[in-house]
Amino acid sequence: MTDQHRTDTLGAYGNPHAVTPVLNELANTGTRFDRWYTPTAICTPARASLLTGQAPFRHKLLANHERNVGYIEDLPDGQFTFSEALRAKGYNCGLIGKWHVGSAKTAGDFGFDGPDLPGWHNPVHHPDYLAYLKENDLPPYEISDRLRGTLPNGGPGNLLAARLHQPVEATFEHYLATRTIEMLERYAEDVRTRDKPFFLALHFFGPHLPYIVPDDYFDLIDPADVPLPRSVAETFQGKPPVQRNYSAHWTFDTMPIEITRKLIAVYWGYVALIDMQIGRVLDAMRRLGLADDTAVFFTSDHGEFTGSHRLHDKGPAMYEDIYRTPGVIRVPGCPEGVVRNEFVSLLDCTATILDLAGIDPTPAVDSRSLLPLVSGASPVAPETGWDAVSGASPVAPDTGWDADIVCEFHGHHFPYPQRMLRTDRYKLVVNPDSVNELYDFDSDPDELLNIYSHPEMAEVRDQMMRRLYQVLRDRGDNFYHWMTSMYDVGDIAYDPTLSGLDEATYQRANNE
Repeated sequence: MTDQHRTDTLGAYGNPHAVTPVLNELANTGTRFDRWYTPTAICTPARASLLTGQAPFRHKLLANHERNVGYIEDLPDGQFTFSEALRAKGYNCGLIGKWHVGSAKTAGDFGFDGPDLPGWHNPVHHPDYLAYLKENDLPPYEISDRLRGTLPNGGPGNLLAARLHQPVEATFEHYLATRTIEMLERYAEDVRTRDKPFFLALHFFGPHLPYIVPDDYFDLIDPADVPLPRSVAETFQGKPPVQRNYSAHWTFDTMPIEITRKLIAVYWGYVALIDMQIGRVLDAMRRLGLADDTAVFFTSDHGEFTGSHRLHDKGPAMYEDIYRTPGVIRVPGCPEGVVRNEFVSLLDCTATILDLAGIDPTPAVDSRSLLPLVSGASPVAPETGWDAVSGASPVAPDTGWDADIVCEFHGHHFPYPQRMLRTDRYKLVVNPDSVNELYDFDSDPDELLNIYSHPEMAEVRDQMMRRLYQVLRDRGDNFYHWMTSMYDVGDIAYDPTLSGLDEATYQRANNE
């Protein structure tokens, strides 16, 4: 698992300049999901959803604690997690790398072996990393060539990238892969001598910004070969004002466009560095005789803007850049080179892991096993997605998989609730504080033109609003209360004041 990773950085997803042979091969020998989404584009809530199989509104861990805006900071005691379910089934269970699921509770509290590596980015002063450098006579962390802009208050902007003065063997990414291989060797011995199964996660902190990589990767990609994202032409006209403010916070307009090209080039280099480290781990898996019996997943917690829409990082803008992520699964014995078009979620990993282990996935209430899709269920072509105008059933034929997906956001730096419905052709984003958004991917794949208020879109807008409302209400996501009073969501068979005192509404509900 990577952090803040764009889908278009991988050769398997169509980037001709990407240096990602390992992940390309994983996709070629497994199943690549082209519509794999995060439930929310921010680290802690997304990772908590993976751990629990619950949507963020349900587990309620809604923000990164470093920028907490008043939400809880840890999962409650007694919360179901897949790791503890695996432990109870007799599995070794390990996690090397980024945890970031709360501030007080560690991965060890949820049954994972491995060093506690806290924080949102490479903890380069962690004692275990420093010991690794000393054991291998490797130089310490040192950087130069910093890339950053200027904040609205005139101060220096957030560090976006820098050149690392260490060999590859000293990078935090190489360290994480090494520790993963060491744990894999221990687990393989338990497989051999005790028939004890295992789950092992390698969670890289990158390619999350700042992109800090050694020379070979800082200069790997020629910026001249980097096409700028079309959405760099974003004007923010007709968009929620928060997006323009976020652009200023990330200093996009204070840097020349050549810097944007270099940032993208370094970002791709960072992905190449991680790809190489994943290759070391998969080589070790083959060396240890585990390849024919071990399922492999690759994904990310969410995406990254990297200049798209004149933004960096992630935030209160529900664009594909940060909500659609890579997702690849290889299960021994399943078909190879499969590409799926169904809408699936990072959340679905939870039930899939439990399914592979023969554990009841029911407690992962918002998750659904992907094994039927990986095992070769009839594929669903994109054109079979539901028709927002006709109101056709939002269920794909053949597989019964939903032909749309709902995502959510609760804030970062400040509270900012959003809900999104994505279908084959359209995306609806509800922003209670501001203008809503509607995008048509047939005519505007880069989400530059907000057509929510266009008169000709009224029928599409109303159908999608009703569908989103129904999904949220069925889930128990109370965001639907706002939609009840603000939009045409159809007949309401309950008292919207929730008082129980509206006699007319009560009688109507009983009559129905």
